[in-house]
Amino acid sequence: MGRLSFLPAFIGFWIGILFLLLLDHLIPHLHVGSEQTEGPKSNLSRTAMMVLAVTLHNIPEGMAVGVMYAGFLAGNTPITAAGALALSIGIAIQNFPEGAIISMPLRAEGESKNRAFWGGVLSGVVEPIGAVLTILAAQLVIPVLPYLLSFAAGAMLYVVVEELIPEMSQGEHSNIGTIFFAVGFSVMMVLDVALG
Repeated sequence: MGRLSFLPAFIGFWIGILFLLLLDHLIPHLHVGSEQTEGPKSNLSRTAMMVLAVTLHNIPEGMAVGVMYAGFLAGNTPITAAGALALSIGIAIQNFPEGAIISMPLRAEGESKNRAFWGGVLSGVVEPIGAVLTILAAQLVIPVLPYLLSFAAGAMLYVVVEELIPEMSQGEHSNIGTIFFAVGFSVMMVLDVALG
């Protein structure tokens, strides 16, 4: 595609951003590190909203792993088994504190140790499901692999900015900062490729 080779990455990236933005509005959740709830008004407890937030966060992580393995299985990408395994291990390691974020409030609310533990474990169930579904979809549609990779990147960037930079998630218009962060990122990506 020459100077337009950024197009698949740009399109997939923005589909990932917009997909997570849509989920952000459809699923009521609590932004990590703040008392602000987003999405429709809900009678859910703070802990239930935290479970939804972590589950929402886990969707693109599973997709990222699935896309890596799909790229490796396709054989026509520079993705190696070691690279896919490294990503899987890295995401698995960082899932331990995410599980604790769920288990500890459940235990503090009076749940048994077993129920609190399994609550933390089950919040991550969407990851392997997302990975397997992404692998299956990628095997059927290998030509869209660049879109899937950039979709996962866009979704992860959205989650990272929304959940890990709490100042950008505060106030009435909490998504504007995240969207403009993504705009800046995509402009620099396009300029980098288009201008060589």
